[in-house]
Amino acid sequence: MKAAIFKGKGSVVIEDRPKPTISEPTDAIVRVVLACVCGSDLWFYRGISEVDHGGVGHEFIGVVDEVGSDVTNVKPGDFVISPFSWSDGTCRNCEHGFQTACVHGGFFGQGGDGDGGQAEYVRVPQADGTLVTVPGSDFSDETMASLLALTDVMATGYHAAVSAGVTEGMTVAVVGDGAVGLSGVLASKLLGAERIIVLGSKTESRHALAREWGATDIISVRGDEAEQQLKDLTDGFGADAVLECVGTKESVETAFAVAAAGAIVGRVGVPHGVEVDAEGTFYSNIGLRGGPAPARHYQPELLKQVLDGSINPGKVFDATFTLDDIAEAYAAMDERRAIKALVKVSELA
Repeated sequence: MKAAIFKGKGSVVIEDRPKPTISEPTDAIVRVVLACVCGSDLWFYRGISEVDHGGVGHEFIGVVDEVGSDVTNVKPGDFVISPFSWSDGTCRNCEHGFQTACVHGGFFGQGGDGDGGQAEYVRVPQADGTLVTVPGSDFSDETMASLLALTDVMATGYHAAVSAGVTEGMTVAVVGDGAVGLSGVLASKLLGAERIIVLGSKTESRHALAREWGATDIISVRGDEAEQQLKDLTDGFGADAVLECVGTKESVETAFAVAAAGAIVGRVGVPHGVEVDAEGTFYSNIGLRGGPAPARHYQPELLKQVLDGSINPGKVFDATFTLDDIAEAYAAMDERRAIKALVKVSELA
């Protein structure tokens, strides 16, 4: 099969690799229909974080090709979405809604000999607790993109909003206008935020989608100037809830600087070089929650909303590639020519 392989900084290529096989009775093999490139993939692509060379990618939807003898929730031929991590669905952490902390779990696309989602087939461990069956079989390209968004980016934005405690009538600050930040805007609107202030780039296409999804204000400067602009918009107090959707030292510092007393920062950006001011947050009663989004926890409800047309998170995909063009998909995101790159792998039927 064809698979995207990380070869080193700035290099992702397509290689022929053996099709995965069932190795545990709880496994399933999924034929990938759509995959995508994540902002977190750029950390290793840019050489900022380490990942073993090998198969990469953790966002995919597809059709079940084969199942192990213990798998009962899905069967060959089922159209499924996968979260970016696998989980048994039965341990204490899964039952409490934190599948990314499953005691028998793990994450797709970590390089090495593991399975990556940017490939024609993927082995899914703990298939019963991981995969979500999608009812129906005839979907528009728009709906397919939105289903793909549920594998990570929409669920991650939603987790940021839930972690920050967003509720009706709040003023919410979203730090970052990448795909996760934009999904956080949509999630905040779904949870009833009255005012949503986005702190991000100067890219108009991102501003337009943010406003479509509920953003009321856009701040396109950074650092002290951005903090002051947000304070000016909130009578000097800051935001009731803050979504940190980047993970850099600067973005985390900004998130805490714009949080009102008593606010919670919901952070989902993978932290790089980040330190939290324990004393400063203590005296302002500012909280911190979040981490890798338990996408599997949110997917059933978000799936209903995609299928009934309530939300269309697939709009974050503004560039489409084939698996053979995976190198260009990475480059487009690295160079900020795309918010998020969708990768077509095979047909649903």
